[in-house]
Amino acid sequence: MFDAHAIAVVFSVYVVGVVIPGPNFVAVAHKAASTTVHEALGTVLGIVLVNLFWASCAILGIGIVFATFPWIALAVKLCGAAYLIWFGGRLIARAGAQAAVTEGSRTGGMRRAIREGIATNLVNPKSMAFFAAVFAAAAPPHVSLPTFLGMLGTVCVVATTWYALVAVLFATPRVAARYRQHKAWMDRACGSIIVALGIRQLAR
Repeated sequence: MFDAHAIAVVFSVYVVGVVIPGPNFVAVAHKAASTTVHEALGTVLGIVLVNLFWASCAILGIGIVFATFPWIALAVKLCGAAYLIWFGGRLIARAGAQAAVTEGSRTGGMRRAIREGIATNLVNPKSMAFFAAVFAAAAPPHVSLPTFLGMLGTVCVVATTWYALVAVLFATPRVAARYRQHKAWMDRACGSIIVALGIRQLAR
């Protein structure tokens, strides 16, 4: 049985969760402004794949697992915070470095971008907390296969649309040129934001 109401509830909750800026937003915006829109969309693909994974876990009861085994939630939290601090620190350390983008390196760049999207979102504390708590609460306790697939489709469409818009916006010539003009401090700003998110996660 297809539960349209449950999908509508999940949609309304998920839209709010996605558009609030976090590590995923910063990663996509930075990739788009510093490389190409193709690589930025690769990062989007990695993020969407992990969102589908977290959504599946939430619907199947990841919140219950975290509540039953709090050490798992703690381990995930620490790993996520450590990655964010490392990733942000790398941006700060490499601030101002010029990265050449060529047609021949686009394939490798795309694969790397997908991996970065997966890694960033897989250990993203904001995503984990949202799916384990808010999203899981919005989803009904028992769902049919059509409803389950409908929820995943909703997550896929919303996440892809939003992050693709972010990628296209930040890859526009004007925004990209502005980024290249101020690359050093922009990289430091993005890196500082990500490091701050990691530290905040450790302190919570």
